[in-house]
Amino acid sequence: MRSSFTKKSDADIAAMIPAGELTAKALSKVREAIRPGVTTLELDAIAEDTIRSGGGVPNFQLVPGYKHTICASINDEIVHGIPSEKVLQAGDIVSIDCGAMVNGWNGDRAITVILPGGSDTQSRQRLSDVTYGSLWEGIAALYFGKRLNHVGVAIEDFVQKNSDFGILEQYVGHGIGRSMHEDPPVYNFGVRERLPKIVPGLVVAIEPMLTSGSNETFVDKDDWTVRTSDGGDGAHWEHSIAVHSKGLWVLTAEDGGESELAKFGIKAIPPKS
Repeated sequence: MRSSFTKKSDADIAAMIPAGELTAKALSKVREAIRPGVTTLELDAIAEDTIRSGGGVPNFQLVPGYKHTICASINDEIVHGIPSEKVLQAGDIVSIDCGAMVNGWNGDRAITVILPGGSDTQSRQRLSDVTYGSLWEGIAALYFGKRLNHVGVAIEDFVQKNSDFGILEQYVGHGIGRSMHEDPPVYNFGVRERLPKIVPGLVVAIEPMLTSGSNETFVDKDDWTVRTSDGGDGAHWEHSIAVHSKGLWVLTAEDGGESELAKFGIKAIPPKS
């Protein structure tokens, strides 16, 4: 178990805000462009242009062997889908994962969008909604919990109380900072191991990935795309979040997480440099 992590100062966390904001902006532009008839390569170009014009670097392109700005996962592709000339169709459920680096600091976020017009729209929207809700339960656990174990328990409890969806166990959240992927791992389910304490200086990406059926997956022939083994749909939501000396700030939310955290009675407080 990797129990250690590199703590960030309040000044470090304040310096991470531009990367989080630019990541959020790129995904906002992608969301505006998602519609039937668009290819995921076109969405990738939009994200890259937004990040580079904003003074950042697409940090997914810094991952060895990966040359794109986003991961675009459609229907039974739950994570790490590679942008291509494939045309989006009405009713598709599409997860977009994206990250930006600004001044050496990283942001990482994922959203799920259901295109209107398909016969499975309602069931796919529910899958996305439960995934989204579980993400914010996990984020709230950073405020109320004592250890990272509480994040996974909160996510799992919410999913089980609201659905029979599967939770991916092979793919989990992570620390984030100077590198996009750092220790510690952040599980989306309860684990027996004693995970690190939630303390100021902890910055993590929480990213539940749920399936409409079995949580068993396989990696496609491209060595990247993760698909559900039973052909069920997948959904993926993610935010990068900082715990600092004054409170909690969601780095990749446009409002720092204020609107969603308020539902838990939590005030989003920006860090001071």
